[in-house]
Amino acid sequence: MKWNLPNILTVLRLVAAPGLAVMFLYFTRPYADWFALILFLTAAITDWFDGYLARAWKQETKIGAMLDPIADKAMVVIALMILVGYSTEHWTPWLVLPATVILFREVFVSGLREYLGDVAGTLKVTKLAKWKTTAQMVAIAILFSQGIFEHHFVMATFGMDATTIDQVLTGQVEDLGHVRWHLEGMFWSGRIGLWLLWIAATLTLITGYDYLRKAMPHLKES
Repeated sequence: MKWNLPNILTVLRLVAAPGLAVMFLYFTRPYADWFALILFLTAAITDWFDGYLARAWKQETKIGAMLDPIADKAMVVIALMILVGYSTEHWTPWLVLPATVILFREVFVSGLREYLGDVAGTLKVTKLAKWKTTAQMVAIAILFSQGIFEHHFVMATFGMDATTIDQVLTGQVEDLGHVRWHLEGMFWSGRIGLWLLWIAATLTLITGYDYLRKAMPHLKES
């Protein structure tokens, strides 16, 4: 393996994927959410940089081409697992379905590539697939921030009864703990993150069908 900078970034991103889960093992929330968000955003940025640098410096390698999509898939799969596991009851049903579609597609396409072997080059990454990956990354980052807003809201309202919270939200009591801001952030980051995840799931279905269509000639019996 050639240890050029693009390959090093790819390997670091691959190692960082299980690090997302480790954050929730060793840290309490919302610190775990913060660390996971920072780690995920850093990995997403390096995802763009390693590909750009490999092309610009003409350092594209076979090992890099193999590890890059694996690192992307590992990051998305582990992040979705964490989000589903730690999401509130209100959001879970709407989160599980698009997450299931995305995970199913990743397994399905990986299986296709493995079966096709030497002719797997027919399943080249398309521009739509890149948009799908971008939508996934942005959606997951926003959903991680939703967990941060949620736990700051809980801490800001700790010890308050429902009447006091309502008075703070309606302006009858001074909002010293920024309760309204945390609630708005929790609501809109959750909504926007879910909308983007559903868009990503839709693109996932389209690109998955496109890969299956391209693979069909190689799956026919002789």
